[in-house]
Amino acid sequence: MEDVIIGIDLGTTHSAVGVVESGFPILLANEEGRRVIPSAVWYGDGRVEVGEKALRRRGVDPVVTSVKRLIGRRPDEVGDSPLPIEDRGGVRVLGRTPEEVSAEILRELRRIAGWRLEREVGKAVITVPAYFNDAQRSATKRAGEMAGLEVVRILNEPTAAALAYGLDKLGERSRVAVYDLGGGTFDLSVLEMCDGVFQVLSTRGDTRLGGDDLDAALAAWCAEEAGVGEIDLRMLQEAERVKRVLSEDERAVFRVPFFEDGRNLEVEVTRERFEALVAPFLERSVACCRQAMHDAQVGLDALDAVVLVGGSTRIPAVRRAVAEFFGREPDLSQHPDEAIALGAAIQAGVMSGAVRKMVLLDVTPLSLGIETFGGLMNVLIPRNTTIPTKAGEMFTNAVAGQQSMRIRVLQGEREMARDNWQLGEFEVPFETAEKGRARVGVQFRIDENGILEVLARDTATGRDTVLEIRDAAVDVDDSKVEEMVSESVEFAFEDMAERVFTEARLKAEELLPAVESVLSQGGDLVPEDEVTAIRGARDAVSEAMDSKDANRLKSAVEALDKATEAVAARMVERAMEEALSRRLGE
Repeated sequence: MEDVIIGIDLGTTHSAVGVVESGFPILLANEEGRRVIPSAVWYGDGRVEVGEKALRRRGVDPVVTSVKRLIGRRPDEVGDSPLPIEDRGGVRVLGRTPEEVSAEILRELRRIAGWRLEREVGKAVITVPAYFNDAQRSATKRAGEMAGLEVVRILNEPTAAALAYGLDKLGERSRVAVYDLGGGTFDLSVLEMCDGVFQVLSTRGDTRLGGDDLDAALAAWCAEEAGVGEIDLRMLQEAERVKRVLSEDERAVFRVPFFEDGRNLEVEVTRERFEALVAPFLERSVACCRQAMHDAQVGLDALDAVVLVGGSTRIPAVRRAVAEFFGREPDLSQHPDEAIALGAAIQAGVMSGAVRKMVLLDVTPLSLGIETFGGLMNVLIPRNTTIPTKAGEMFTNAVAGQQSMRIRVLQGEREMARDNWQLGEFEVPFETAEKGRARVGVQFRIDENGILEVLARDTATGRDTVLEIRDAAVDVDDSKVEEMVSESVEFAFEDMAERVFTEARLKAEELLPAVESVLSQGGDLVPEDEVTAIRGARDAVSEAMDSKDANRLKSAVEALDKATEAVAARMVERAMEEALSRRLGE
């Protein structure tokens, strides 16, 4: 059996791992069904947690994020950081080197790959920005070795993105520009493929330009508007949330509850104001683009495509700036967070020999998913995904005492399950458990023949239930596909409003009882001013539920969540102190 080689995108904000399986590159999801995990690490009590688990600790304990900005750097090269940086013969954060922190992320990705592939994984291709210097590349390789991986190649991110885009399929001689704006770094690379050989014609980048910098600029402006002297980690986290909201909405409220002396920090931010704040950063990226094109000696009209990757390219102002400079609309076909990992997987497949068996067969004409609580459509395989492919997620019981879960397999583009086509359904029995404790993994797999296999596994017993659906996943009449897509566009606003309201209602129904419990049990942990604020936020949620206004309910639920954040953290601390006292008393 040939050695499997995995491809890893070790990103500033998020990371992912992929592999070529059955001749096709796929990303590997963790137990929660997430293909992309946060590049976050928490240390405590001799334990280490990575990804979402680590981020849940944020606000209570220090969590290391954006460590990629520190790797391979000297202390005098680091600059500002939200975490305390120590100079102990080299950069340290929380007493650990950036390589050690990065190794924890790589170790988790290796574990996910081994679990998914059901075999030991020991070799990897790891991506880095094209302009990373030797020290940064060597440090990244050392991090891989610390994680137990043989790093068979360090691959430039733009090359990985071009592989994922399919540059080799454009023609005998093709050129693309890859605009990569991630969480901590930016680069623009011009690549050419000629006779099956990739060549980087030019690369320009900025190691201090990414989503983290946009967050810091927004947080600094909000601090100035509110008359706050310094920005802290909570403000940076809120700035990231507001930035994401402003990619969809025209305005958002920057809100940090109980910021100082029980006072809430609230500043309204418009998309126009945010775009003005980030304009200098976008100008820096355009300057890199201009220099890279000059270095490549390639005219703008000689490019076959301009490909966007990196999470920060979701920002509308970024896309406009790219379109304006290159004189064409950028190609948005690649998933911003997944393209580089897919490219790394392809390169890994080339090196292992697995890619030689790759065959492009077909695509899924419509999205495939299942119905979830509240009657929502949860997409597992998006429309136009090339097959063969597979994807999965983990689901839990919605109510206590539930003895089974009905899996309704759906096809379509609408937000609500009732508006899509049902391909089949089956029951997955499991032992009764408290709400959210029974876990069922659901995996969709479409093989090269277009056969959809739906597997549901009760994680407690390991018992599998399988449904096979022949042809329906890909063999759909063109007119029916067109009708479904047209309806999804026609009813987009109504569908999304109903989905937002349903999700907010489900969150409210879960949150309100917990709030009542906090108010009744909080005691000295809940000051009177917080009690007043929490009750006001609770009443606002109840009124919004009656109003049927989706945006109002969503905002009210977010406000209630924020209002209880501080007391929840204090309750966790109290519980940990009591547990420690009990252990010491034993």
